[in-house]
Amino acid sequence: MPAASPPLTPLRRLGTLAATRRRAVLIAGALLFVLAAAIGAGAMNALSLSRFESPGSPSYRAGEILEREFGQNSPNYVLLLTARDGTTIDDPAVSAEATAIESELAAQDAVTTTGSYWSRDHTPTLASTDGTQALVVAWLAGSATEAREQLEPISAHFLDRDNGGVLTVQAGGQDEIFRQVGEESARDFIRAELVVVPVVLLLLVWAYRRWSAAALTMGVGIFSVLATLAILRGVTAFTEVSTFAANLALVLGLGLGIDYSLFVIARFREESAAGRARPAAVIRTVETAGRTVLFSGITVAASLAALFAFPFPFLRSFAYAGIAVVLTAAFGAVVLLPAALAAAGHRTLRPVPTAATGEVSEGRWYRMALRVMRRPLLYGGPALILLLALGAPFLGANFGLPDERVLPASASARVTQEQIGTNFPAEETDALQIVATGVGEGPEVTQRIEEYAQRLSQIPGVFQVDALTGSYRDGSRTAEPSASSERFAAPDALWITVVPGQDALAGDITALVSEVRATDAPYDVLVGGFPAAMTDFRSALLDRLPLVIALILIVTFVILFLMTGSVLIPAKATVANILSLTVMFGALVWIFQDGHLSGLLDFTATGRMEPSIPILMFCIAYGLSMDYEVFIMARVKDEWDRTGDNTRAVAAGIQRSAPLITAAAGILALTFAAYATGQVVFLKQLGVGMALAVLVDALLIRTVLVPAFMRLAGEANWWAPPALRRLHDRIGLSEAPPAQAPAEARERVAG
Repeated sequence: MPAASPPLTPLRRLGTLAATRRRAVLIAGALLFVLAAAIGAGAMNALSLSRFESPGSPSYRAGEILEREFGQNSPNYVLLLTARDGTTIDDPAVSAEATAIESELAAQDAVTTTGSYWSRDHTPTLASTDGTQALVVAWLAGSATEAREQLEPISAHFLDRDNGGVLTVQAGGQDEIFRQVGEESARDFIRAELVVVPVVLLLLVWAYRRWSAAALTMGVGIFSVLATLAILRGVTAFTEVSTFAANLALVLGLGLGIDYSLFVIARFREESAAGRARPAAVIRTVETAGRTVLFSGITVAASLAALFAFPFPFLRSFAYAGIAVVLTAAFGAVVLLPAALAAAGHRTLRPVPTAATGEVSEGRWYRMALRVMRRPLLYGGPALILLLALGAPFLGANFGLPDERVLPASASARVTQEQIGTNFPAEETDALQIVATGVGEGPEVTQRIEEYAQRLSQIPGVFQVDALTGSYRDGSRTAEPSASSERFAAPDALWITVVPGQDALAGDITALVSEVRATDAPYDVLVGGFPAAMTDFRSALLDRLPLVIALILIVTFVILFLMTGSVLIPAKATVANILSLTVMFGALVWIFQDGHLSGLLDFTATGRMEPSIPILMFCIAYGLSMDYEVFIMARVKDEWDRTGDNTRAVAAGIQRSAPLITAAAGILALTFAAYATGQVVFLKQLGVGMALAVLVDALLIRTVLVPAFMRLAGEANWWAPPALRRLHDRIGLSEAPPAQAPAEARERVAG
């Protein structure tokens, strides 16, 4: 009787389509590539800038009340004016020029309100301690994108302005700082692309020994980047997407596109070396490597999709980008690449080493895995200790608010802010804004405001409190009500400004925010301003963090169980992934918080870390760790299903996958590391931390800890409770019924 035909599974159908309709698939792919390039080219203009805001938080609602009731908000732009030639800010010529500058600034269409040392009765919060510098502050309404787009021409105008030779002008403020962060990030994006693309192409040529294979792999990566940018542009029609998502699109698009292509081409070479004709090799490649790529993509996408649990457009933007990257990279590797291999796959072939054929026992990765499994404690123990030691600095992590030091030392906004921090006793742009509605009017209300302002001024770290009733320091009134106090007046509403001193800003500003909020108030008040907004942002971030971590762990556990039918392998993978992440977080603290290697990497340590970037890195790194876990376990499980020999299955699986994982990890680490040369500290953290996590995971976790653990667990690796075993048999994510392991092995595992 003729042999039964293989079952026509979805992936087999897809492989058959790629092999038999390759010309149509390639034409469609070329059209998609051109369309993605055309749409993606305009993506950067459609993406948005973001502020550290938590919609619905007390600080966010305080800002809404400020705008609605008082037509004002916290200053987000500042001009630093410095008197020249030994004069002071009280010199008549300096005062006249400064007043003219403030009038010009107030006349700008984007500027809603202004204030200065000269228009606010010479308040000390807007003057330097030596009397040579003073501030003009302004508020630009609108979104971060709208405000920062207006700031560029405004800053250029005042920096180039002829000031009569009596003073100089510098620009700063929170929106100016982060406008420059956006500009630097865009330059870092282009610089990284110019460096990464040619270097990665050369590495691929070295790995494949064939230009055609390298070009196809690079093509999938570039397709993923362009298609992801096009998708992000489409998403902007419905919601806000941060410009930083483009950086993630570049590094992950290239990385995953190359990762997936490496495995697909390696499998195609393996099937060709086994004697299959090119169409049959393509079909088998899609059935096997395609299945692994899809599993991998699901795990990475699930990890990044957890970012949707955060109520911040900034972090959700990375979820959109990450999911789009996975979809486009997997489509390129499982649909377009097989069609190209069917058309010209012979040009990608070369004599393959033993590792890629059926004779795996002579491979060096096989021998190394056996060596580890003979003495699992001898090798696994020191590896575990090393990982824990490298991760130990994370125990001293200190999360705080970002400041101008995220920019390079030469950035003009940073220079301005550092002068303000050094020369001024307080910082008006970082004032806390206290508001309330429904307070009534009359002398009794005025008396309550005064008493409340006096209590606020006695809080340690508060430099000055400004209110309708005057200004206060240390519980006493220091300035009577004046014309500048009228900005605090509104029917039936309360507004008080609490200006912190520089010592408080340099210390634990969140503690000051908490103490201001805890101070007895005559009404139900809300506290806003930049420090409060950052405090609320961090609080909401950390409140949602357990949910996000739980979602990632549970979803990836379930996916790996559906792939393997084991409960121990997903548990092992979870522990191993967390161990690799401890190294990444330990490095973040040791380098970026504590300042080691700051000279080499050219940044300024602040003694604290902004928490959203490490959380983003956790989601990306965990997904990539599971990516490599899937690639190894897919080959290990194939061997286990075929032989029922746990030791041989692990060694053979590592031999078949480790060379590819090592190459993929090296290339992915390079794409991340390119950002370490950037100018923005956030991107340096992403580059250094992710490159280290990828390398540690590929070189230490997968090649030492995985075989050591799998050897210690033995055949229990493949155990699952009977109920879960039946569940896996029914809904397990498999493209074909698994090959049957020897009956004796199956009985031992079931027992």
